[in-house]
Amino acid sequence: MNGFLNLLKPPGMSSAAAVGFVKRLTGEKTGHAGTLDPEACGVLPVMVGKATRVLPYFEDKTKEYIAEISFSCATDTQDAQGSMMTPGRGMPEERALRDALSAFTGTILQRPPAYSAVKRDGKPLYALARQGVLVETEPRETEIFSIELLDLCPPDGARLRVSCGAGTYIRTLCHDLGVYLGHPAHMRLLIRTRAGCFSLEHSHTPEEIQAAAQEGTLSSLLCPMETPVRSLREVQVSGKLLRQVLNGVRPDASRIPAEESEQFRISGGGEWIALGERRGSIIDLPLILTDQKDYLSRHTSL
Repeated sequence: MNGFLNLLKPPGMSSAAAVGFVKRLTGEKTGHAGTLDPEACGVLPVMVGKATRVLPYFEDKTKEYIAEISFSCATDTQDAQGSMMTPGRGMPEERALRDALSAFTGTILQRPPAYSAVKRDGKPLYALARQGVLVETEPRETEIFSIELLDLCPPDGARLRVSCGAGTYIRTLCHDLGVYLGHPAHMRLLIRTRAGCFSLEHSHTPEEIQAAAQEGTLSSLLCPMETPVRSLREVQVSGKLLRQVLNGVRPDASRIPAEESEQFRISGGGEWIALGERRGSIIDLPLILTDQKDYLSRHTSL
């Protein structure tokens, strides 16, 4: 069983627990395509089987969220699960909030929160923080493509839609907005509505996934392995060229016309078997999903 399961993660389930849940149902190697905080909910793409090898080649790593910012206080975890650090000063003026959103759009610096999965000496920061060890992290660049003020949530909140690059902390964005405005704030609610090509509309709840597993139809919920790279040009190969690719032999570039550094999907017998990339006079194979023996287990011949 290979592919992507678009899981609608509920609040209270960690990303690791979500992966374990799918692993128990499938019996396959699993992983997730981007951590989602335990108390957040929404899209969590879970990679099943050979799909775990596709993650480095995702074309679209954009994330989209609906977040509720609360100006009631700032917390030590930057979300509603933490302890109050600084009491709030009430809601900022709407115009000031809108102006602040534009100031946080584009390439910005974020300091990963003390309570995060970032590791120091092999230990996640949240584990160190629970032991009373607070590690000051280095700021890192992240990309905020857009922030939209959806509505105000009286008496002390606002709902935002955020489109951003991978590695962005939305709770840190809420905290930093509060600092910028002089109105201490934290993230009260978070829903991930999109992760790359995976959307909330086409996600499946744990209950739906469990029921499909019991009915023996779980594979029908999987998105194909090529889903995150579907926009790449597809090249069909057969015969000697197919055997070359299955055996990891890099073909001569004259066999597959391509631009320098162009990546494309190589398919044979109706299935995606590898990624190709033109490197001078040869076609490099950065990802091979199946070998000749595995291929022949599904096809009568080459």
